[in-house]
Amino acid sequence: MKTRFLIVIILFLLQVSCAKFVEIEVPDYKIISKTVFSSDETAERAVLGIYNELAKADFSNGDFSSVTTLSELSADNFNTTTLNYSMIEFEQNNISPNNSYNLNLWSSAYKIIYMCNAVLEGLEFSEGISSESRTKFSGEAKFVRAFAYFYLVNLYGEVPIVLTTDYRKNAVLHKSSIEDVYGFIINDLNDASTVLGNNYIAGERIRASRFTAMALLARVYLFLEDWEMAEVLSNELIESSENYTLLKNLDEVFLANSKEAIWQISPAGRGPLSFITNEARIFILNSPPPNSQKPVALSDDFLNSFNEEDRRLVQWIGNYNTGNQVFHYPYKYKVNSSSVIEEYSMVLRLAEQYLIRAEARAYQDRLSAAITDLNKIRERAQLPSISSSTSSISRESVLDSIQIERRRELFTEWGHRWLDLKRTGMALSPWISLNSNIDNSDLLYPIPDQEIIKNPNLIQNEGY
Repeated sequence: MKTRFLIVIILFLLQVSCAKFVEIEVPDYKIISKTVFSSDETAERAVLGIYNELAKADFSNGDFSSVTTLSELSADNFNTTTLNYSMIEFEQNNISPNNSYNLNLWSSAYKIIYMCNAVLEGLEFSEGISSESRTKFSGEAKFVRAFAYFYLVNLYGEVPIVLTTDYRKNAVLHKSSIEDVYGFIINDLNDASTVLGNNYIAGERIRASRFTAMALLARVYLFLEDWEMAEVLSNELIESSENYTLLKNLDEVFLANSKEAIWQISPAGRGPLSFITNEARIFILNSPPPNSQKPVALSDDFLNSFNEEDRRLVQWIGNYNTGNQVFHYPYKYKVNSSSVIEEYSMVLRLAEQYLIRAEARAYQDRLSAAITDLNKIRERAQLPSISSSTSSISRESVLDSIQIERRRELFTEWGHRWLDLKRTGMALSPWISLNSNIDNSDLLYPIPDQEIIKNPNLIQNEGY
């Protein structure tokens, strides 16, 4: 049974289709891995299958039940424009354990992890792959696995660490502590950054590089309040000006392979006729709400956070006027109809690294240096620079300014606002305009009921 199941996994990774499934009895799953991972070419196809799945999986595809949409609803940047109650539960921070979007979020993230484990096992047991390719492909799989775990631990807290494709072991796993999950993430990212090169393949910024792993690791250390390491890593990315730069034109930031991109996901992974990002498809309003295909709009609270002269208000936010009401929508992605790919979904970019370094420096009381980084983001948006010459400036005021800029700069990108509200304690502040009154138990999403039914060793999060 185990050998048959692994065959299905590997065939799925390689995206091999056939009219019917043919069972092949093989006495040892290591032999299967050796057979399928028989060359650098077939191994690379398996790795590419992971990236393609990121473009399709609910967790990562930018669609209705993605981290980007659901976490933004949990925060204060989005309002629903639909009667879809599964989405309304996220907006109200009152998520049922049987919420279908929550289940898809959890299960699709673990599907990505499972695929990474299958590739790592295949690479380990195959003798037909060159040492160089084995090392590189392992680094890519570990990076993507760490990426998925970063969101699982931040959305759900304690979660199981799945290390194998053995379903019998996985079916009875207990949750691991948040500290252990973060330790696992750091180990995977350190491994990836050690073995991956600095360059992108054919200039396409859709596969992990050393800098990609470092960018996520800088964020991890920021969340763990290791200010020194967060600064060291973000500094190396910022100093790599031959690879990355803040683009002056805001309309160029989200183009495919933009110089600001550290890692992107191509819509081509969804299929041969996929030319636009899901973010453009579901965010851009071209008909009046309520509209089941256009389920969200930007909140008034978010819009009021901008100064009128902020170029992001003009270039990254669109509006739809019904005649009676004006709805505002994210307009970072502008292409919602095309026969060629012009934009990739942005996952990691340089602007975040400036904000990471600014925050890390502020917590180390190097306020002038923190303000210099913050002003890079403000000046690009054509906002006046913040002066650091006064002796009365405080750490608290600088940190407040950084969070304001994180909200304006990173909105509708991978749930930054929700994660920031939680890690800084602002989510429970009476000054934050969430769509409902929340308490500590609302800061984590519930473990899906179906997962607890399948694995009785999983304990539901508090409050559900």
